Amino acid sequence: MQLLQLTPAEIAFLTTPSAAPDDLQARLARKLAAKLTARLRLPVQVKAMAAQLAAATDPAAPTWQPDAALATLWLTRRLGGRHMMGATPFVPRGLIQTLDAALAECWLDGAALDALPAALAWRLDTDLTQATLAVRLPNTPIDMTRWARGVIQHG
Repeated sequence: MQLLQLTPAEIAFLTTPSAAPDDLQARLARKLAAKLTARLRLPVQVKAMAAQLAAATDPAAPTWQPDAALATLWLTRRLGGRHMMGATPFVPRGLIQTLDAALAECWLDGAALDALPAALAWRLDTDLTQATLAVRLPNTPIDMTRWARGVIQHG
């Protein structure tokens, strides 16, 4: 079998240095926007913001902290509602599982980091509401990788 010669466009593509890896928060924001848009059947815009979480003990796994607006939006839309009323007093398990899956995929797909930020946060904008979402991360990349692999294996 004879190999075909590469075209100039193919050669240019293969010789172009890859773009610098973007940060975890930006990659995760794009993944969260895509997953939440699909699950909620509603356009969701996700914008990074400074995380302002109170100091806590070192978590062994990421700890999500969605606000009441996001929990209510999730529950309303997943149950087929079109209008939000009231506030849910709990965070639905399905929301946390979706967030875990997005973070695990993003972490395992990205370049290895030497250190993790203590926490990440985003503002979510939809036609129905604005919400905030934050996550506290483990201190070491090793713990993060172990957790992410477990999420992917059991998901």
